[in-house]
Amino acid sequence: MVNINVFSQILSLIDRERFNFLVRKHNSDKHHKGINSWTHLVSMLFCHLSSADSVRDISNGLRSTTGNMRYMGIIRVPSKSNLSYMNAHREHVLFQDLYVELLDKLWQKQTYLRSELRVLKRKVLLMDATVIPLCLSVFDWAKFRSAKGAVKLHTILDYDGCMPSFVHITDGKTHESTLAKTLCFPKGCVVVVDRGYVDYAWMNVLDSTGCFFVTRSKSNMKYTVLKSWQNDELKEAGVIEDQVIALDGVSAARYGDKKMRLVRIWDSIKNVEYDSVRQSKVRGQ
Repeated sequence: MVNINVFSQILSLIDRERFNFLVRKHNSDKHHKGINSWTHLVSMLFCHLSSADSVRDISNGLRSTTGNMRYMGIIRVPSKSNLSYMNAHREHVLFQDLYVELLDKLWQKQTYLRSELRVLKRKVLLMDATVIPLCLSVFDWAKFRSAKGAVKLHTILDYDGCMPSFVHITDGKTHESTLAKTLCFPKGCVVVVDRGYVDYAWMNVLDSTGCFFVTRSKSNMKYTVLKSWQNDELKEAGVIEDQVIALDGVSAARYGDKKMRLVRIWDSIKNVEYDSVRQSKVRGQ
């Protein structure tokens, strides 16, 4: 399930002295009865890294590492009831403070590896949403299908570090573009989204407020090609088509009389064609 050697290396990134300080600060080990905060943290990290689906999977998975527990810094493996009780009663503030401190610590390391980010002239925001299935009999408020429950997690990642700058949870039926229309983005930023967010009226708003967008074109998008570029330099870069287009029909009415840029490229490694559309500004931006 999880390579314990790798797992112990991940855990070594956490300063245990600092963690113990936070434990004392929040008094999170009061009445812990042998299952302390560190064991709780290790258990939940193991849950994520092993893709465990239940507290049974966590307990049994950790129990299978018997001889390697010392590498993880735990003395005993929590039972199913221990894990359930800790998750229900232990406050989250300890792990929240640990996350913030660990993020700051790791961000200061090896900054040279992020040197390529300095060439970006604009703030790039990556927006997407994912459905998280829930048991409808337990979470009866999370209605998604007639016999299925779910919530939808909407997230915006800042490309400078790929850390979340916005997270919001809605019911599973809320469409991605519905939430996107309620958000305000900083002027001059580039919003990168997939086809699920394609709404030409919303894109018109982004353009009007000084924001840029990059997305995939829908297969039924109707347009007229106004200008096209093609040369040997573009072919060598894998560019199949580089065009300025104008939307037709209802889409044109929603997006206005503005132009779009349609670029198709060929990925020679995966042998897949990709396309992207964005505002048509000065070519080369």
